[in-house]
Amino acid sequence: MKQSLQLKISQSLTMTPQLQQAIKLLQLSSLDLESEIQEVLDSNPLLESEGSTEDNRAESEPAAEAGNNSGADEVDTSEKILGDKIDTELATDSQWEDWGYVSQGAGSNPGNSDDSSFPDYQGETNDSLQQQLQWQIDMTNLSEVDKAIATILIDSIDERGYMTADLTELLELFADNQPLADSGADQMIELEEIEAVLHLLQSFEPAGIAARNLQECLLIQLKRAPGDGPDQQLAQRVLEEQFDYLSSRNYRQLMRALAINDAQLKCAVDIIQSLNPRPGNQINPNTAQYITPDVFARKDSKGIWSVELNNSCTPRLKINGDYAALIKRADNSAQNQYLKNNLQDAKWFIKSLQSRNETLLKVSACIVDKQAGFLEYGEEAMKPLVLNDIAEEVEMHESTISRVTTQKFLHTPRGIFELKYFFSSHVGTTSGGECSSTAIRAVIKKLIAAENQAKPLSDSKLAALLKDQGIKVARRTVAKYREAMSIPPSNERKKLI
Repeated sequence: MKQSLQLKISQSLTMTPQLQQAIKLLQLSSLDLESEIQEVLDSNPLLESEGSTEDNRAESEPAAEAGNNSGADEVDTSEKILGDKIDTELATDSQWEDWGYVSQGAGSNPGNSDDSSFPDYQGETNDSLQQQLQWQIDMTNLSEVDKAIATILIDSIDERGYMTADLTELLELFADNQPLADSGADQMIELEEIEAVLHLLQSFEPAGIAARNLQECLLIQLKRAPGDGPDQQLAQRVLEEQFDYLSSRNYRQLMRALAINDAQLKCAVDIIQSLNPRPGNQINPNTAQYITPDVFARKDSKGIWSVELNNSCTPRLKINGDYAALIKRADNSAQNQYLKNNLQDAKWFIKSLQSRNETLLKVSACIVDKQAGFLEYGEEAMKPLVLNDIAEEVEMHESTISRVTTQKFLHTPRGIFELKYFFSSHVGTTSGGECSSTAIRAVIKKLIAAENQAKPLSDSKLAALLKDQGIKVARRTVAKYREAMSIPPSNERKKLI
């Protein structure tokens, strides 16, 4: 085969570093964008946020004035500022009763009590459920063996507060490690001792902890509840004797078995429903993340919806004038070339950031215009919308719309929603139109909220009611929407009136 040179002309799409940077900024959330901007500010000396120079000057002027004062004046001023800060930040509005420890007398102060059995509350904590239970174990007077048993039992409690381990299996675990030493003497652990430690754990806070099943959890809470009226006694009988009928909501058989009427059963069921089936959730650390909206949607006095960006999420950047002036030397030194490269990077970054803001604002304005009915009347007025509809409106590709609407949030008078929330599939109507799945969910939720709780609506009945309103939807689709909203089926929604 003979080698030769050939000239061939072709076209191909190449992503430049600037285009890659613009796409990267476009799909970042507000929190990730803030981190990205801070990283660029730290690495590029020619890029700075607007107002940084003024802030530095404002900080330097009070420092210079403070340097002219005497040392005693500095101490007095700092003490005054520190005192004001402490007075405003430390609010003593915690109540001792909120943490399950009641003082001996109505006017007594738990902090000054001589009774060392009451632990002092030191403020809110992020300790896990196991850590707080272990803290309560350490406050009790138990032997080393019982503390070891309690530690293993605590490790077997799940996040809901239920005991997941079988006591006989734990006994076998201890048997493999026998004998255990307690104060220098050998001691064999028996099943009764493990059960005794478990009952001790069940007396801890929160009430109902360390239960082996739902029935035991509710009984523990009910027995520790104040009062001992006839309704509470009946509720205890229901849990102890007829829990299967209660869990299956077979109220007719339950009333026949206990020889009671509807009113008596309703009072007992109300007491049971006031108990917490998941006591461990009260102590689990709060990991909620607060959302900062990227865009605001407001309605002016003329009834027109407008959209504006949240400037706090995207700080304004500018080129550092002092460093940019050094580039005018026009020499080929390494320092000048370094400044030129950083100047070009800073300009591209600012341009990419502006392009991101313009695209986000344009797409958000289009979504608000399409879903103005939702902003005015709620979910039932939500219109069917797909990415292609917005892409054709703003003359962009669907992939760009997908990047813009991912992890971006819109603040409206009805709440904060992700931009993806406004896109939904649709089903046909009897009139030939379309209805969005979000609107169908809202209608189903409204029908279930207005149903007769003694005879809840089945999925087939819901489909028939939707058909009467002109929405053609199958029973399976109704069941899918109902499960997506975490609404139980009709047999589990049945209640006493």
